[in-house]
Amino acid sequence: MKRLGVSTPYIQAGMAGGITTAELVAAVSNHGGLGQIGAGYLTAETLKNEIQAVKRKTNHPFGVNLFVPEDIHYDVDDEERVRSILKPIEQELGVNSIPLTNGNAFFDQCEVVISEEVPVVSFTFGIPSTELMKRFKETGTFLIGTATTVEEAILNEVAGMDAIVVQGAEAGGHRGTFATTFDRACVGTMALIPQVADQCRIPLIAAGGIMDGRGTLAAKALGAEMVQLGTQFLMCKESGAHPLHKQAISIAKETDVVLTSAFSGKPARGIHNPFIDTFEDVSPLPYPVQNTLTGPIRKQAGKLGITDYMSMWTGQGVRLAKQETVVELLDRLKREEATVLDGLHTSKSKKE
Repeated sequence: MKRLGVSTPYIQAGMAGGITTAELVAAVSNHGGLGQIGAGYLTAETLKNEIQAVKRKTNHPFGVNLFVPEDIHYDVDDEERVRSILKPIEQELGVNSIPLTNGNAFFDQCEVVISEEVPVVSFTFGIPSTELMKRFKETGTFLIGTATTVEEAILNEVAGMDAIVVQGAEAGGHRGTFATTFDRACVGTMALIPQVADQCRIPLIAAGGIMDGRGTLAAKALGAEMVQLGTQFLMCKESGAHPLHKQAISIAKETDVVLTSAFSGKPARGIHNPFIDTFEDVSPLPYPVQNTLTGPIRKQAGKLGITDYMSMWTGQGVRLAKQETVVELLDRLKREEATVLDGLHTSKSKKE
């Protein structure tokens, strides 16, 4: 925590798609945690504007989360097949199919992050090149990788990351898997953290299903120095999540939360809805192609308030989700941790 310049062990996940508003990021950092901009789908120009907006609201450290690009392969027949499945939904919502374009904003995003001297950068979906890692290191940036297996954690450490987000299978949103198949990488947080702790020397940040002080304390006991929360911060008043998204989480059960590749082409955990069933027996295109094609559907569904076609990412701890402000959440986490510790000490004293 000292190197990050934060006073509490709580990190707000870099959730892409408009959730991480400047208000949310700054509020987390101003209250002792680490706020992060979810830059996955932002243009370089928009990212620069977001960084500057956060800087106007806080003098404390904050981070930017970036999606490392991957090599993808698909053919025209696959694209046409998926477009034919999406066409009736597009017609129902009154949106048009969009052409696919080449290019990735990742490297331009990195240039912005470096020029804006963002103190912390986290990566999802892989590890940047050695050259890019070196450039970040030269600027003194604190680098955080993402791992869903022990092997991925070791690869992050060898690459020179300063810390690793160890993402358990309970986590909401996209899986950060990059070195194996997704089904093999669905390891639970409680099983994964101690195994990584035994193999890696750099600090670990636990993520996945952590919703309250009990979870944060358990993660620390297993070997993590900090915890990263997504769903709870998504539910905060300051987040940019759609109100219907928040409402859906507030009434969801743990059995409503599933892994799906339907929206983006990459496995992600969210609340089940009819759109997911559309691709139950059909393989979507790879990420980010599928994500691009379904983008207009998800955007229009949000405007019209039709949750059947919205991607409502959330972790498995949905019954614990609360709608509150960032300050209320962070204060509650600290109180709950203290209460659990007191209870453990009391229990131990009684036994002795």
